[in-house]
Amino acid sequence: MLYTKTDVMDYIAQEDVKFVRLAFTDMFGRQKNMSVMYTELERAFESGISFDASSVRGFAGEDETELLLFPDASTLSVLPWRPAHGKVVRLFCDIKYPDGRPYTKDGRYILKQAVRKAADMGIHCRFGTEFEFYLMKTDESGEPTDVPFDSGGYMDVAPLDRGENVRREICLTLEEMGIAPETSHHEEGPGQNEIDFKYSDALEAADNAVTFKWVVRMISMRNGLHACFTPKPFPEYSGSGCHINMSVVTDSKEDVSELFMAGVLAHIREMTLFLNPTEESYRRLADKNAPKYVTWSYGNCSELVRIPHAKGEYRRFELRSPDPGMNPYIAYALLIHAGIDGVQKGLAPGPALGKKTDLLTAAELEAIPMLPTSVSEAVRVAESSEFIKQIIPDSILRACGAR
Repeated sequence: MLYTKTDVMDYIAQEDVKFVRLAFTDMFGRQKNMSVMYTELERAFESGISFDASSVRGFAGEDETELLLFPDASTLSVLPWRPAHGKVVRLFCDIKYPDGRPYTKDGRYILKQAVRKAADMGIHCRFGTEFEFYLMKTDESGEPTDVPFDSGGYMDVAPLDRGENVRREICLTLEEMGIAPETSHHEEGPGQNEIDFKYSDALEAADNAVTFKWVVRMISMRNGLHACFTPKPFPEYSGSGCHINMSVVTDSKEDVSELFMAGVLAHIREMTLFLNPTEESYRRLADKNAPKYVTWSYGNCSELVRIPHAKGEYRRFELRSPDPGMNPYIAYALLIHAGIDGVQKGLAPGPALGKKTDLLTAAELEAIPMLPTSVSEAVRVAESSEFIKQIIPDSILRACGAR
């Protein structure tokens, strides 16, 4: 539901809301927030609430310390785990300079620019994410351990799967917050889980991705567990990915999905730093169904891009290389720009791979481009990319390279 400022102010007055969380993310996709009393919300909408940007890693320099948070009324959500009396709500914010200009390192702003460019071409992108994560036991002090919560495997049931009640609570909490879960199940690794939620437009999908990780961590903590989103916590078990499903529609009803996918494939190496931002990301790639080569196929879960067997509104293509460490705003923005480039240039994705890459000969593999194999290589590729430089401010590129 799209709320207006008036809707939000009426809700605050009628539903005993006392605190408002003004939320944003740093350039690495980590959620930050400031809590204000409900009496300050009108001021936040009108003139913003200031914060010290120099204390947020990667944000403004010492000569540029003050930025302002302006809440986006359409993102209103109640925090179900907070008290029913004196409720707490959350609003995502846009970040601006004191003179009203958008802050160029704000991931939401970068994504909005991409969405606007696509819309000007009559192209509309929808995203659905599939998050994988591990549930770990905690010690007597509540600190996380490296011991998985259970010993279940792919789609196991209780008692091997001990996480079903946690997943149920996560799904119900997401539903209360306006996010529609679709499926959940135990994944391959011990203690590993997956929850998928319904696709939406790019900005809402990115907001939902940030909210999802927060909810999973909160519900896990309430159950005495730790939710681990790192891409490869165990060398011997499957890593955790964040598969991104994309569908594309146009005002003209023309099918440009193949061109869009070709653009993503053409620029995927340049984008990898922002889809796989940590050294651990590269220990996951090429291991246990995580892709290593720039390939696509129909239905094959081990390739970089697959087109699932789906019909109607569920027709899409799935990018399988990203992991949960990505900043969803920047990731989705880059994917949109890459897809637009594919449409504008009329790119073709090339033939689908007819068999799994692990069945190809060494000579066949040599002819296929590979994703970067380390952060340092991903940085070099991104820094040399004119495509990246046109979208990502130099300050973000430098910060991500030094992460």
